[in-house]
Amino acid sequence: MGASLEETRRLAQSVLNEVEKVIVGKRGVLRLLLATMLSGGHLLFEDFPGLAKTLIARCFADVLGIDFSRIQFTPDLLPADITGSSIFDQRRGTFEFRRGPVFANLVLGDEINRAPPKTQAALLEAMQENQVTVEDSTHRLPPPFIVIATQNPIEFEGTYPLPEAQLDRFMTRLRVGYPTHDDQWEILRRRLERKHEDAKLDAVVDAATLISMQASLEKVYVDESIGHYIIDIVEATRSHPDVQVGASPRGALSLMKLGRAHALFNNRDFVTPEDIKSVGVPGLGHRLSLRPESWVRRIGGDEIVRAILQEVPTPRAEEVGPHK
Repeated sequence: MGASLEETRRLAQSVLNEVEKVIVGKRGVLRLLLATMLSGGHLLFEDFPGLAKTLIARCFADVLGIDFSRIQFTPDLLPADITGSSIFDQRRGTFEFRRGPVFANLVLGDEINRAPPKTQAALLEAMQENQVTVEDSTHRLPPPFIVIATQNPIEFEGTYPLPEAQLDRFMTRLRVGYPTHDDQWEILRRRLERKHEDAKLDAVVDAATLISMQASLEKVYVDESIGHYIIDIVEATRSHPDVQVGASPRGALSLMKLGRAHALFNNRDFVTPEDIKSVGVPGLGHRLSLRPESWVRRIGGDEIVRAILQEVPTPRAEEVGPHK
């Protein structure tokens, strides 16, 4: 049934400490990314260029000891460039499947909104089913399988916005944000100190250990009152006046999984309403389809989720623990 909660907590702390040898001042973002990975989900980074989105993905791949693959999305990228294709072997007289870059444990899709919808859709089956189908043949992807995609929110020319079906398959959407003045100096200082571009990170776990850590989250207790609280939040997104289409049941499942990881990081074996509130915005904000007039008023999904989290009644503390 996976590693113990204490072992998972200890290893998660070691992973974060190792990644922070390179990534400065972004503990909250790193924790949410690791929570997404432990929850078996995929993540969308939406932020400006140069904020270490790609570097963060590479660092986690190194520290987690898993295979890494990077796909640069461009307008001429084809679905076969992601999944792979069958090549005719003249010597054997048969077709041989050549695996594409999606066959890795951690796949980075850089600037995913630069590829046309048909190519974006090539990731849909992989992200949801952990498999790809090419010419009537189904090929399983190696576990663990995690997709981290990036997109630039300020570039619209030559881009193809992700449809709701694709966005809903990302468990979380995160923004890195600019570092503080002191953090920027720390970045420069470390670069001067090591005297070369690349920073060496040690692997803390491996693929098998990561799978065991993921399985251990099933031991984090979720009370029925927390489950109803999650459902109340999700249903509130569907009835909000600024929302055209609210969060799906997949969004509720994502909140529960992320809440478990957040509880683990906070040395608890049960989920509280505060855990759900902490992951509500990155877990739900990108899942809402807003009405056109909401865009005119510059209201975003994140702001709506924050308001809902303030309005939905929370369960009492004595109701949520395993020994209530």
